[in-house]
Amino acid sequence: MAGKLGRTASEREALLRNQASELLWYGKITTTAAKAKELQPYVEKIITKAISVYDDNIEYDVKTTDKKGKEITVKNVKDSPKKLAVRRALMAKLRDLQEVKPFNEKKKEFKERTADIQHPLMEKLFNEIAPKYAQRKEELGQGGGYTRIYLLGSRRGDAAEEAIIELV
Repeated sequence: MAGKLGRTASEREALLRNQASELLWYGKITTTAAKAKELQPYVEKIITKAISVYDDNIEYDVKTTDKKGKEITVKNVKDSPKKLAVRRALMAKLRDLQEVKPFNEKKKEFKERTADIQHPLMEKLFNEIAPKYAQRKEELGQGGGYTRIYLLGSRRGDAAEEAIIELV
């Protein structure tokens, strides 16, 4: 039995997961108008959750000894339990995209840059997207409205209404 978008619930969920991941990664995707309208609230809720906890970190000191026997105190930062719960919930709603090496970057530089990043999409969501929209929320005094849909007209071939959905 097919539901919305002519798909079963599991197919629709996979479609939304893939399109939401691509939208957050690239900032803009082209799809059909019906899919864009289904995707918009899905992505808005993800961004809202990320904004609520993106700066919720715990700092703690770790004491270690170096090669000479001297004691060193190093500050470490980790996610708070609330942020960790939100991160895991969002990972269930998104597909884990891996960063691709740019053509003009050397392999060694790429490995150094991405060595400590396990989930690039989550890092982008919490370190780039959420702070940007949190600042926008403070300036405008409103939450939401993180995405925009442009209708493009009919697609050649099957005459489906096409649209661009992008992050504002």
